[in-house]
Amino acid sequence: MILHPGILGLLITAVLVLGLVLYGAYLGAIVLVRWDLDSSSEEQLALERKTYLLSTLMGHAMALEILSALIFLYTLEDIHAIFVGAMCATGTLNANPVGWWVLGAKILGLLFCAVWILLNRIDQRAEDYPLTRLKYGLLLLLAPLLALETWLLFRFFLGLDPSVITSCCGTLFSGSGAGVGAEIAGLPVFPLMIAFFGGTAVYLAAGTLNLRQARPRLRYLLAGLSLSMLGISLASIIAFISSYHYELPTHHCPFCILQADYHYIGYPMYLTLFAATFYGLMVGIAEPLRRVASVEGVIAAAQPRWTRLSMLLFGLFVVIAAWPMVFSDFTLEGFY
Repeated sequence: MILHPGILGLLITAVLVLGLVLYGAYLGAIVLVRWDLDSSSEEQLALERKTYLLSTLMGHAMALEILSALIFLYTLEDIHAIFVGAMCATGTLNANPVGWWVLGAKILGLLFCAVWILLNRIDQRAEDYPLTRLKYGLLLLLAPLLALETWLLFRFFLGLDPSVITSCCGTLFSGSGAGVGAEIAGLPVFPLMIAFFGGTAVYLAAGTLNLRQARPRLRYLLAGLSLSMLGISLASIIAFISSYHYELPTHHCPFCILQADYHYIGYPMYLTLFAATFYGLMVGIAEPLRRVASVEGVIAAAQPRWTRLSMLLFGLFVVIAAWPMVFSDFTLEGFY
């Protein structure tokens, strides 16, 4: 294993978070069977004390899990110089392909943990804690995901060998190459631009309509659009947005934008995109919970705020992404 502060920190964090979540899942199984807020039994009082304390700890643990996703990206980028042939985080991931599975698990875990944190906040604002069974039941789903992520993380870092000659983004994200990355890089630019900017207009219009007409169907529509725009945006970053930031039509890597040479622009770009997607999803995810009387008012007040945050963050993402398209002399016009 490569002894690097980021690697050691990620492994220790993964074990600590997993330990807390496993205990939370164990308690969640008990809560699903025995939780009864109308009871004043000693067992119920003990459960209430445990869940209150554990909810606080779980909130911090999940915030740590979200932070670890960013540290994982930074570490991938920081150690790429160790590997022959690596020019960015892509080379590190290719040095041990298990890393791609870790990246996918990190993204899923990030969204899952963020949803749990908001559900916990909603639940704690109600006097009868109506979402206790739901949020602890979700831990039963999160525990195996984090267990898989931790196992993959150890496999990835323990399997890294500095003597391995790895391939980098020029091979993986080449329009003339093979594989999913190459296929996305080779997508026709002009139609994808229409999909990206047209989808942005539709998304912002749907958000505005949500603020003016509070209807369940519109909230579900916004959640669906936020997920669709995440996919379109990630494809656009690879196909043309990154090329504008690099000012090189053949460079499509979604990781090189995390480097100092490009002012670390990838970090605010991805943060705003995923945060916008999360808040957009929450508008629809929380809608069925409005049937619970004690949290209906809390959710009704939060949904417009989430909608505005999603629109603002997605707007910032588009500004960051499109900045060089507007203010630089570089163009992909000949590649449309």
